[in-house]
Amino acid sequence: MITNQYDLSRSQWEILIDQYVFNARNREIAKKRLLDGSRIDELAEEYCLSPERVKKIMAGVKDTLLRHL
Repeated sequence: MITNQYDLSRSQWEILIDQYVFNARNREIAKKRLLDGSRIDELAEEYCLSPERVKKIMAGVKDTLLRHL
C-alpha cells in the first residue's frame, strides 16, 4: 500500500488527498482505501461502481499523490 512506503502520518496523507484529489467521491474512496484499508469490492458496492472502476480511480489517485510527494 502506498501509505506504507512513505514516512507520512495519517493526517499528512489526508491533507495530500484533500489538496490534490478534486473529485469529492474519489477523495472519499481514496481515504477509505488508503487510510482505512477498505477492500475494492466493498468500495465498489458502497459507491455503486464496478470493482474495475474503483481500481481505475485508485490508480489515478496514486499517480496524482506520487507526483506531489
